[in-house]
Amino acid sequence: MPADDGNPASSSAALIDQIVRDGARRMLAAALQAEVDAYIAAFADQRDEDGRRLVVRNGYHQPREILTAAGAIEVRAPRVNDKRVDEVTGERRRFASAILPAWARKTPKVTEVLPLLYLHGLSSGDFTAALGQFLGSPAGLSAPVITKLTEQWKAEQRAFAARDLSGVDYVYLWADGVHVNIRLEEHKLCLLVMIGVRADGRKELIALADGYRESTESWADLLRDCARRGMRAPVLAVGDGALGFWGALGEVFPQAKAQRCWFHKIANVLGALPKSAQPGAKKALAEIWNAEDKDHALRAVKAFQTAYGAKYGKAVAKITDDVDELLRFYDYPAEHWVHLRTTNPIESTFATVRHRTKVTKGPGSRAAGLAMAFKLIESAQGRWRAVNAPHLVALVRAGATFINGKIVERPEGVAA
Repeated sequence: MPADDGNPASSSAALIDQIVRDGARRMLAAALQAEVDAYIAAFADQRDEDGRRLVVRNGYHQPREILTAAGAIEVRAPRVNDKRVDEVTGERRRFASAILPAWARKTPKVTEVLPLLYLHGLSSGDFTAALGQFLGSPAGLSAPVITKLTEQWKAEQRAFAARDLSGVDYVYLWADGVHVNIRLEEHKLCLLVMIGVRADGRKELIALADGYRESTESWADLLRDCARRGMRAPVLAVGDGALGFWGALGEVFPQAKAQRCWFHKIANVLGALPKSAQPGAKKALAEIWNAEDKDHALRAVKAFQTAYGAKYGKAVAKITDDVDELLRFYDYPAEHWVHLRTTNPIESTFATVRHRTKVTKGPGSRAAGLAMAFKLIESAQGRWRAVNAPHLVALVRAGATFINGKIVERPEGVAA
């Protein structure tokens, strides 16, 4: 209890402050618990060879003090034990709270939380209560305030979509179509997302639009618009083979090379195999994408074909039919391989959105959906790191030749 200075008014105010802080602590704890429960439920069917769940609760993290609108409160965030392994990087997956990231020492700003809630599928009528949980108090979060923020973000997204691209050079490009749980009049919102690597190695959102993931024309409209605003052709584009993006890229930027995303490819291959064959196939596929050079990778492809081709020809064809595009990354700096094998910058940005199944109660707004996605990426972009060995990106643009990740020829006039 706070100290009593003998003044009834100040004692009463201090007691009220304490009650508000206790309420904020309980609401934040409930929100964190609900987020963890949803994450665990999303992977409840994934089990190890002994039938045990791969994603389970694991107690709590150490208490930490968080600054909220109601003052400083102590929080013990629930811990998740995620034993799943990323098929491409081989690293253990980790749960990351979107409500309260590990590095945060204060609750998120409304400008970061509102877009996330919208893309999670909360209808606008739910915002005030939900934001009150996250921020410690719903004060100042009336419907007119939220509407004003949304209109401001729509204007920012429109300005972003119309900006001049002639002054920036995107050497690498990641593309993906992301479905989020916002019902429009006839379908759920699909976001066409392109993220690029500038010549200085920094990652940056290039373009965002709604459309159809598998539609060449949807992607062509987006790429033509970028070209019209001055965008140069990227040297290399990375994406899922099922995207309509590739036909559009060949039309608008035919000089760009293609790299298939291993994250999507592995999922496609495993989906064509029985569960009993999947563990061995995962290891065999890792021998391909993680090979020390292209020759070893090609030998690993042959080994995969020999092991699985007789019984599972369709699964093997998913590798052999795209082998050139799957191994294209070997023609670029070895330091960049980890970035070029997957569309991870897009996957990780939208990971917390994909794990929710609740959808809006009524049709959502296309313009608001785009605006919210833009603000979500804008917030995430501030935490993106440059690619490894960023100085090598300019060499890639200049036309340097790399074999198995090592430079073998520099363009004339480029310093060693």
